Amino acid sequence: MTRINTNVPSLVAQNRLQASNADLQQALTRLSTGLRINSGADDPAGLIASEALRSEVTSLGRAISNTRRASQIISTADSALGQTSNLLNDIRGLVVEAANSGALSDEEIAANQLQIDSSLEAINRIAQTTTFQGRKLLDGSLDFVSSAGTIASLNDVNIDQANLGTTGRIDVAIDIKSAAQQASVSVSDSAFNAADVDPSATNTVATKTIDIVVGGETVTITGNADFASVTITDDTASNATATAVNTAGAVEITFDSDSNPSDVQDVLDALNGIEGLVATSDGPGTGTVVGGDAAASANTADGTDVGLEVTGTGLDDLTVNYTAGTDADVVATFDADTNTLNVALGTTTSNNTLTNIKSKIDALTDLSSTIVDDAGDALTGFDDLTVSTADLPAEATGTKITAGLKDTLVFQLNGADGAETFNFGAGTSLAQIKAAVNLVSDSTGVTADDTGGLSFTSDAYGSDALVNIEIISEGTLGEFESSLSSTRQTGSDIEATINGVEASAKGNTFSINTSTLDLSLTVDKGSTTDFTFSITGGGALFQLGPDVTSNQQARLGIGSVSTGQLGGVSGRLYELGSGQAKSLTNDVNGAARIIDEVVDKVTSLRGRLGAFQATSLESNLVSLNETLSNLEEAESSIRDADFAQESANLTRAQILVQSGTNVLSLANQNPQNVLSLLR
Repeated sequence: MTRINTNVPSLVAQNRLQASNADLQQALTRLSTGLRINSGADDPAGLIASEALRSEVTSLGRAISNTRRASQIISTADSALGQTSNLLNDIRGLVVEAANSGALSDEEIAANQLQIDSSLEAINRIAQTTTFQGRKLLDGSLDFVSSAGTIASLNDVNIDQANLGTTGRIDVAIDIKSAAQQASVSVSDSAFNAADVDPSATNTVATKTIDIVVGGETVTITGNADFASVTITDDTASNATATAVNTAGAVEITFDSDSNPSDVQDVLDALNGIEGLVATSDGPGTGTVVGGDAAASANTADGTDVGLEVTGTGLDDLTVNYTAGTDADVVATFDADTNTLNVALGTTTSNNTLTNIKSKIDALTDLSSTIVDDAGDALTGFDDLTVSTADLPAEATGTKITAGLKDTLVFQLNGADGAETFNFGAGTSLAQIKAAVNLVSDSTGVTADDTGGLSFTSDAYGSDALVNIEIISEGTLGEFESSLSSTRQTGSDIEATINGVEASAKGNTFSINTSTLDLSLTVDKGSTTDFTFSITGGGALFQLGPDVTSNQQARLGIGSVSTGQLGGVSGRLYELGSGQAKSLTNDVNGAARIIDEVVDKVTSLRGRLGAFQATSLESNLVSLNETLSNLEEAESSIRDADFAQESANLTRAQILVQSGTNVLSLANQNPQNVLSLLR
């Protein structure tokens, strides 16, 4: 059928040519842009997926940039801390050199102090000038803000990392289950002579001899019975022989000055528990100083001395001086430096009773007294006897009986800081052993104490604390080794939880490291006090992930390294400056302790920053780069054009367009054939 109004072949050719042109245009667009999807119409689902991937790729790119910048900040801080470490090492060397005071002049030590002052200024300058794009890194502005400073038992706190979450704070609860313990070894009393375990200095000082002068000679009363009172009456009207009565605890003696001493003695001997002796000495009051077992050697030629036994725990070579005083009452004083007791009798005779003198001595610190006889046995009933200066020796001394080893002893003492060997002879006292051990305690880390016996205790706390006693040799009579509670003891670390998490501990320091909190705490020695505090801000916040969420962020605390903040339990670094408490001229040993603590703290900070850089930042950077590559590959597979395929499509479209054009031309010529029918 031949039509001219509707050229169907031409219409078909037009449609096909239009489609071919569209394919050609699409191929040209894809080849020119390199993208398979150039508009939503190209692939709606693919467009949505690729745009989501593009968003993630963009975020990952920023996260990688953030991580690199964080690493650069840490590197900057570490470089400054390295210079601080060098200065601290120089200071430590100067402190050690200055300790050699026997070989250095005052001028040389002063020169060292000037160098230390200069180094301290440099450290402060580093703390204030270390910046990254205007942000100061080491002045404390990047440290955490917390209420830990209000805890009395908290000695030191280091908050390394904390995730404050959406609330901007984190509460920290500390529960101490058991305190850190020192290492300790004790020595039982059996290592020493039994009588010497609780040493004391004793003196029995003759204070009153009851003398009766008869016919120019002296008769002394001595007795085993307790006397409530002694009454002596001179009956001048009588020429009879002396008489004595002992009734109801009282002794009443009546005598004539012309009485025969032997007669008086016979009268006294007739009384129950009373004995009369005729004196052979030149006068009354020649009593003998005795004490304890030494009573057997006392001079009893004058009879029994009624006296005061003065006791002072821990005193050595106690000296007792009796003098005539200038005050109405008795005055007793004790000089602890010379271990001398001075008793000045009162000018009022009635005040010079044994009980009053005893009360004055007992009122003194570390001294006490007892009324005794020359055998050291306590007596009562002499309360009213008075003392005169004629009755007393000018000076009386006694020697302290000290605790001592039963035989020779050589042992090595090991502590956490080192070891020392000690060599003691038989009879060495607890105090002498204590002094020898404590003299070198800074080298061993062990101190000795003789309170309540002998013990050795570590200065340090925790599992590193050590007391080890190795007996090298001991005499055959010695019992030191067998009296040790243990030859080796170690301390124990503190046991605590932080927010319910079991903490790692060393001595009095404990810490946790979780995804939300990384901190280290040091409490006072042996503390068991629970406490809480809050972290309310601060720290350097680093965005390390593609999403702005707390689990893709890290908040790192960087404390101040100024001389006022650096330090530990021994003090602060600024104290090493001229005129300060730990300067080279004031306390070089204290300076050494502080500088050691500061070096450890700065080194720890550098290590912490380095670990954060190496583990958190660098590993995060690797992970982000790998994720970015995978996402870009996925996005490329969805959106990018396949040039091989699109080139083929272009060739096909070009051919189809050309052929379509030719066909359309032919189709348009078909209606002209109608003219041949009309001729």
